[in-house]
Amino acid sequence: MDTVAALVLAAGKGTRMKSGLVKVMHPLAGRPMIGWPVEAAREAGASRVVLVVGHQAEMVQEYFAGQNEVAFAVQAEQLGTGHAVACAQDLLKGRGGRILILCGDVPLIRPETLRGMLAQHEARQAAVTVLTTQLANPYGYGRVVKREGGRILRIVEEKDATDEEKGITEINSGIYCVEAEFLFAAVNNLRNDNAQGEYYLTDIVTTAADQGELCLSFPVADPEEVMGVNDRIQLADAAKVLRRRINEDLMLTGVTLVDPAAAYIEKGVEIGQDTIIQPNVHISGATTIGTRCLIEPSVVISGCRIGNGVTIKAGSVLTDSVLHDDVAVGPMAHLRPGTELLDHVKIGNFVETKKTLIGTGSKASHLTYLGDATIGANVNVGCGTITCNYDGVKKHRTVIEDEVFVGSDVQFVAPVTIGRNSLIAAGTTVTRDVPPDSLAIARTPQVNKEGWKLKKAKG
Repeated sequence: MDTVAALVLAAGKGTRMKSGLVKVMHPLAGRPMIGWPVEAAREAGASRVVLVVGHQAEMVQEYFAGQNEVAFAVQAEQLGTGHAVACAQDLLKGRGGRILILCGDVPLIRPETLRGMLAQHEARQAAVTVLTTQLANPYGYGRVVKREGGRILRIVEEKDATDEEKGITEINSGIYCVEAEFLFAAVNNLRNDNAQGEYYLTDIVTTAADQGELCLSFPVADPEEVMGVNDRIQLADAAKVLRRRINEDLMLTGVTLVDPAAAYIEKGVEIGQDTIIQPNVHISGATTIGTRCLIEPSVVISGCRIGNGVTIKAGSVLTDSVLHDDVAVGPMAHLRPGTELLDHVKIGNFVETKKTLIGTGSKASHLTYLGDATIGANVNVGCGTITCNYDGVKKHRTVIEDEVFVGSDVQFVAPVTIGRNSLIAAGTTVTRDVPPDSLAIARTPQVNKEGWKLKKAKG
């Protein structure tokens, strides 16, 4: 296959979104909408991608910053799809081969569909190939008008179509494969004498037919692939489709999703075999989950690396954390960024951690805050323990060495180090380092006043 470049049209604002954010940057299953057609083009074989941007161009450019194969053309004034392509010609001028043209607001196109279109285009030596589909109700779409033999004569927009043409059910998806040399010659001769007063890219089909060039359709069986997103209802519909695809791929690799419709997993998340995901779980970012894990209902995981045999109990929230093998977390635990739990660690209900390393076999079973701490192996952290890590200006670290037993309701006023094999008595406030093999106890003496009687207020 000859060299392929891709041109993605993404200059429009998207007024029907009713948003201050440009349409193509709205989040969709883990990335901005524009990310999906760009990825599809790359996977289909495009070695260079040019985005035509307009509204909030800087935001789109920032998202793709550092991706050298992505370039940008600015369409300062939106005068139609043909004008958008013309704005990009300096970046693709002199380039041979084929150009894929996609829409930034058509995120469901599959790479394999684009590869099929490219293969047909090359095999038939077409000048233009139009991706089409059949719709029972084609209202609003450009109709594909053909001659005998299946060659496309022209594409007619809804507002310019005759009643007979409006009866055609094969519609233009807005996705094309075009010979580069033909494309820019045709675009530079477009006219805007139509109901919209715009330069239609679809008119290059008429040009090809008039010049005797071969213009073909490549029908896609599933109209879902070419669904455009123009408002938030369609955005939600597209997200549902993408989630279904992601979840089906995971299930085919050996992951159990108890209710796939209620599993919200972003593209790029990796999950190992025999892991079970229960309903209403949200997994996002660069998360990896190992084999034989159990993720219970209403868990939220973002940017975490999770080992094998891990159980995350209901209602827990994990962000930018690392969990080694056979760890148990929750229910209702909160692992904040910088948490690392080594093998066989147990974090129980209503425990919060932040920038904390917990060693093998240690446990904090309930109602505890561990922030800016290093905790050794086989440490028991009692209920109600708090690391007092912030003095109002700086954060300080608590170090608890191996085999320490921490009783309930203990406060560690950092910076402080607890030596190995020590015992911290319940109710203790630790303000100084504790040597190894020691008992630390710091309590206000208990006073019992016998014969004390509560005086009740009169009236």
